[in-house]
Amino acid sequence: MRIGLFNDSFPPFIDGVANCMLNYAKVLTELGDQVTVVTPKYPGVKDEYPFEVYRYNSLNFHGEMPYRVGNPFAPISIHNISKKNFDLVHIHSPFASSVLVDQVLMRMESPPPILITYHTKFDLDIDRYVSNKRFNRISKWFVLNNMKKADEVWVVSEGTKESLKKIGYEKEPIVMPNGTDFEKGKASDELIRELDIKYGTADTPLVFLYCGRMMWYKNAKISLDALKILQNEGVDFKAFFVGDGTDRVSIEEYAAEIGLGGNVIFTGAVKDREKVKAFFSRADLFLFPSTYDTSGLVVKEAAACACASVLVEGSCASEGVIDGVSGLLAPEETAESFAKVLLNASKNPGFLTELGVNAQNDLYLSWEDSIRAARKRYDVIVERKAEERLKGKTESIH
Repeated sequence: MRIGLFNDSFPPFIDGVANCMLNYAKVLTELGDQVTVVTPKYPGVKDEYPFEVYRYNSLNFHGEMPYRVGNPFAPISIHNISKKNFDLVHIHSPFASSVLVDQVLMRMESPPPILITYHTKFDLDIDRYVSNKRFNRISKWFVLNNMKKADEVWVVSEGTKESLKKIGYEKEPIVMPNGTDFEKGKASDELIRELDIKYGTADTPLVFLYCGRMMWYKNAKISLDALKILQNEGVDFKAFFVGDGTDRVSIEEYAAEIGLGGNVIFTGAVKDREKVKAFFSRADLFLFPSTYDTSGLVVKEAAACACASVLVEGSCASEGVIDGVSGLLAPEETAESFAKVLLNASKNPGFLTELGVNAQNDLYLSWEDSIRAARKRYDVIVERKAEERLKGKTESIH
């Protein structure tokens, strides 16, 4: 099958959706499909992948997220993409990518079926960044309108489905969960030992971890305040905060301000995936109080390494987690609630080991398995579109 994967972000910029796109392209290519990733240009980037990457003109975006903004009206790009004769187009963003696909389809006699995955709680994003009521409504209408144009809509979790309904989408989307590129099992003893030597954690009885973008909206304050409560209770621990982001400086300053400097280690971004896996493998618990994230890929990454997660009950990231069996759930989105869970857990290291094993057995999902399921659904979408076209031709003849 000739498949076009469209998204507004792709390496060198990495976020959850770009990671998803990269793995879709890799696995689909391994399965024998002809894949083209369509994404905005980044200066100086050389794409060396086993699949095609078509980059169209873009501009730098001076905002909170360092995305390049693609120009979906570039005539040359529209012409070139329309000649690729895709059997199916899978869009991963309802913004520039969706507009570009619209322009491409207008130049095709027999457009392919369009699938779009709703990855993010755009209702919350729009409310956060668009305060003007009129533009807020227009922004939500724009997203909704692009979703309605698709032949099929996927979401990555039940919580994402609710977000989609809040902007007015009335049909029932299909839940297609994301996976992880980590193989099941811990990192090598050598990599874990190197980590302990570098950060002085070899004799630390309890190690916590956060890994992801350093943004306040991921409830970083809840994690830090909860750790401060543990520190005040005399718990001996270290906590790694792995990642970078626009709020990293202020998050580090806050940790120092409340006196967590000796217990919290900020590593910055870690690009080597095997080294990232070593952090998950070394940790006793993964801290993820975010209620913004729609899928929680990091929860699956932790599960791959037999590390259980502490989550907020009812969050998208907590879907599938059984409290006290495959993870721990804080009943309230507060530091006090989170700290209470951590305090109880810190008293029983053997229990944490059991939780990690259960998380690995119950929550782990590889990208290979996830995308194989998606690929089977591609066939259904393409066949359904062909049947609709045949039915339309038959009706026009009669």
